[in-house]
Amino acid sequence: MNDSLRIGINAQLTLDDGSGGVAVATAELIAALGRLNLDDGHGEEYIIIGSGSNSEWLEPFIKGAQRIVDISSSAQRNPRRFKSLRRVLRPVRSSLTRWHDNAVTALPPAIGNRLPPSGMRRSLSRTQAALLNLECDVMHFPSQDFIQHSVPCVYNPHDLQHLHYPQFFTPAIIKWRESVYRAGCKYSETIAVGSQWIKQDLINHYAIKPDKIQVIPWSAPTRPDVRPTGENLTAVREKYDLTAPFALYPAVTWQHKNHLRLIESVARLRATKGIVLPIVCTGHHTEFYKFIKRHLKEYDVERQIHFPGHVSAHELRALYRMAQFVVIPTLFEAASGPLFEAWRELTPVTCAAVTSLPEQAAAAALLFDPFSVESITAALHKMSSDVRLREELVERGTRRLGDFSWARTARAYRAVYKQAAGRRLSDDERRLLNWDWMREPQRLEV
Repeated sequence: MNDSLRIGINAQLTLDDGSGGVAVATAELIAALGRLNLDDGHGEEYIIIGSGSNSEWLEPFIKGAQRIVDISSSAQRNPRRFKSLRRVLRPVRSSLTRWHDNAVTALPPAIGNRLPPSGMRRSLSRTQAALLNLECDVMHFPSQDFIQHSVPCVYNPHDLQHLHYPQFFTPAIIKWRESVYRAGCKYSETIAVGSQWIKQDLINHYAIKPDKIQVIPWSAPTRPDVRPTGENLTAVREKYDLTAPFALYPAVTWQHKNHLRLIESVARLRATKGIVLPIVCTGHHTEFYKFIKRHLKEYDVERQIHFPGHVSAHELRALYRMAQFVVIPTLFEAASGPLFEAWRELTPVTCAAVTSLPEQAAAAALLFDPFSVESITAALHKMSSDVRLREELVERGTRRLGDFSWARTARAYRAVYKQAAGRRLSDDERRLLNWDWMREPQRLEV
């Protein structure tokens, strides 16, 4: 049997629509798979499925035997083959009519509590045919989107936040998530998640057999930009008027990111301890931002908490480097990019003790209860006043960051692709898939 594989990765994401965390992680995985392919010459070919001109941001991550393909125009380029593929897919389409109802889409996945724009949706049969036309051995859906077709699939649902916090989602979004997530989990060969907490949550809510779910932790972003110079830091400090020590919270303004309690905690810290702690909250502004603005005014912290919106990767890295500490008060997280990024920039972190965050942080962050203003306030006070604690957390963060590796993550995903395609795994690959290095980092490398 030929051991070479053609693997399709659905990367129809952009960085500026609220999908930044998933988009960056997907790009990092693509780059790591490309490096792995170049290093050991296994011969995999990767078809990166993009969204037309919106795929340009992916190009710096493409390496080796990888190429970007826009499936939106593939059917037009090959209409005769498209018609024949529709006939092949008829049995698949009929089996999906119960749950499709315009929910399964190709462009783009639902992000947070927004559905894909209706004008960007395509019919299920057209999308299936375009994917099948790529002639891949395995298809990977690393975002919450899923399109069922006859090729074996690997699916990343990421989390079931909509079942824990339905109040944060519209009925249409809950319907979309439930139809797509359940279909993806049912029809995929393997479900990939980033932590044991998410795995157990899927088992609890969807009654999935544990051996179908593979835990593969992500790693820290490795952006190609260089570290900020002193001149860069000065420019960013002046641009955002950062004259005093500040804390950083990089997060899209979704409701579950818990900006409202953070605002109350900053006000309480000022009222009870006399500490005026500036906070910089970067990230895309959603429709929920209007409620955040009202809260800022109500608690009289408009000049103390800044929301500059989306900032460039270079500026964000400078903000991490300058911040006294990073605070992550989110109510729900499958995996936190800011945790990784803070450790990379030698910045201490305090974060919420919920979902997968304690698993990811281990002892490398000061944990607090994100539902308690008192607990958040106490964490802010301790982080802003205890120099020894901040130094200790930097040391722990550096060690903890070493527990994660994109090279290892890529090897695990490659093993999952082989497994989904019915290929035989090596002993090393089987050992790797049995190793949860998030919880067992001291176990010997394979």
